[in-house]
Formats: sequence, structure tokens, C-alpha cells
Amino acid sequence: MTSCENTTPSSDYLDDIQTIVNAHAQAATGNSAELLKLLRTLESLHQGIREELFLKSLPTSRHALHLLLREIETEGGWPYIPRMRLKALMASLYAEEASKELE
Repeated sequence: MTSCENTTPSSDYLDDIQTIVNAHAQAATGNSAELLKLLRTLESLHQGIREELFLKSLPTSRHALHLLLREIETEGGWPYIPRMRLKALMASLYAEEASKELE
């Protein structure tokens, strides 16, 4: 067990993670394969944290559940990473192609 497992990450630490992810995304601008890899990594992290850690940490009392639900409501809702639908991707590509043909 490392010392990090016993402490809660500070918001500064989470800000650092966000800065790193944003920098990587910006560096990959125009490289759809690299951006897709980044999105898959983020989705995998989200799923792992949700299934292996978050679900096991859910409250077991009504009071604690109420506090968690209140925190979710005040801090922006439930985290969710939506997947782009293939139809939406294709529609976007067709629309882009059509606009290029009009130019």
C-alpha cells in the first residue's frame, strides 16, 4: 500500500491531471487517431474508477446517501462520458464533405 492510497488527492493534484490531459489533447489537434486513443483512455479510467472504487464507496446509511446526493446536485450532477454515435459521426462527415463541395 502506497502513501497515496491513504490520502485524498487535493484539488491542485486534480487540476494538474486536467492540465496534462488538456495539453496532450491540444498537442494532438488534427490527429484523430491520437485523440481517439486519449478518449478511450479517459473512458477506461472513468469505468475503472466507477466500478472498482466508487461503487464500493457508496454510502450505507440514509444520512450519508443524502449528503452524497446533495453534493452531486450542487456540484454539477452525475459524471458521464457519452460515446459519439456512429450515425452522428457519419452525419458530421457527410455535412463536412457537402460544405467542402459547395466552396
